[in-house]
Amino acid sequence: MQHTLVKAAALALSLIATAASAEGVRTEKNMSLDLATQIAAQTVATCTTNGYAVTATVVDRAGTVRAVHRADNAGPHTLEASRLKAYTSASAKNTTLAMMEGAQKNPAAANLVHIPGYLLLGGGVPVKVGNEVIGAVGVGGAPGGHLDEQCAVAGIAKVADLLK
Repeated sequence: MQHTLVKAAALALSLIATAASAEGVRTEKNMSLDLATQIAAQTVATCTTNGYAVTATVVDRAGTVRAVHRADNAGPHTLEASRLKAYTSASAKNTTLAMMEGAQKNPAAANLVHIPGYLLLGGGVPVKVGNEVIGAVGVGGAPGGHLDEQCAVAGIAKVADLLK
């Protein structure tokens, strides 16, 4: 009987160890340089067509910059603003416009502005494959965050076939 209990315990421990090792390595989708470059280029092109000189920064799922495109005549502040918007969006897996509006309406969410590296202005949009966020694009320079966001959404839409 005791021998059977020892075998059962050993079997249970080996199953737990197997399950734990299976959880140790994950497979995740992420942003390639080519995809990031295409999103940034399409986003800036959209804004340029609309008459806005912007910078578009694309980050991967960890918030690391993968591509930056800056239109002619885009202000110097647009570089950092676009990076922060992209980082914020990738980190929170949400648009920065939605986060800004949420922070304005909900006093508890107002503290989001104190997270280092967060910028709660419209223009940051997550890039998704299905429901998985693989990065984000941030745009700075249009005359309003809602216009920055429109350019980002359009830039992502132009590469939608690559996000499958």
